[in-house]
Amino acid sequence: MTPITDDELDRLLVAATPARTPIDAKPDAEAIAMLERIMATDPHPHRVRNRAIGWLAGTAAVVAAAVVGFSVLVPTGAAVAGTPQPLDFDGDSSVAQTIGDAQAALAAVPGPAEPTRSVRSATWSFNIDVDTASATITPQLVTLQWEADQSGRITIVDGAAYDPADASANQSAEIRSSGRVSMDLTMAPGEFATPVANAPGATRAELTAALSAFAMPADPTAWDVLLATSSLLEQWTLTNAQEAELLSILGDADGATALGATVDRLGRDVVGLRVVSSDGAASDVVLISADTGRIVGIERTALAADGVLPVGAVTGYRLFDVPEEVGP
Repeated sequence: MTPITDDELDRLLVAATPARTPIDAKPDAEAIAMLERIMATDPHPHRVRNRAIGWLAGTAAVVAAAVVGFSVLVPTGAAVAGTPQPLDFDGDSSVAQTIGDAQAALAAVPGPAEPTRSVRSATWSFNIDVDTASATITPQLVTLQWEADQSGRITIVDGAAYDPADASANQSAEIRSSGRVSMDLTMAPGEFATPVANAPGATRAELTAALSAFAMPADPTAWDVLLATSSLLEQWTLTNAQEAELLSILGDADGATALGATVDRLGRDVVGLRVVSSDGAASDVVLISADTGRIVGIERTALAADGVLPVGAVTGYRLFDVPEEVGP
């Protein structure tokens, strides 16, 4: 598959006319092919786009093709403010201690008996109305269930939308279900495109192979490991033993720093590790449950101003292991 340029990517996204697509419409073959081409390109975290595309496209091209329908692209040069507030970490720790404590918790508490092809997560969509120059943030609850034949179903329930200027909604446990189903998409066999269709094993070699299938290079930085880990966790709910090994792989790579403790956007006690992209344009924070040791979230922050979002703006997050009571 031939990579496309940024200019062509802009043209393809504009051609999708997102504001005109019915939210319940299923993607046609042309839309799926377009999103597959987009996903095949290297990520550009400093380029600002529809946040629904940016985080849901990692799940599957067919999903992202449908998600195109309910947001508007941010126009080049637009001034956008009020993205979710960064989490405020406190305390002093090291990467080794953070990972060691997490692995101890993973060994002490029960987890999934085996890896499953189902993920319940939360993310958000930053929606811009270019006519009124207004914006809203819509948290979204995503339930993915798929099968070995790469069929499946994904359901997205919108959270309660809020004004980006609302400081109280921008922090703490902001995700509350509105009960509105914005997508209920059934995928036929073969439509859920994944490089890891079979359950990964729990050994370091087996999990390294799974991460490599998600484009982790042979000598990865912590950023490379976390990118591939995020993709894997968007498609699989793993066992505690597998999560412990993923943390070992992350800890052995260069580039992670410990942040201390905080409370995530679902009100859960977590600790954090930060990694920075190779170009210095963005950082990702992996959130690890203080209670279970499981990876329960990944947040991205802009580190370079690009004329749209300021330095320090949270540009996306995805939370895992979302409890049932958060749903509709």
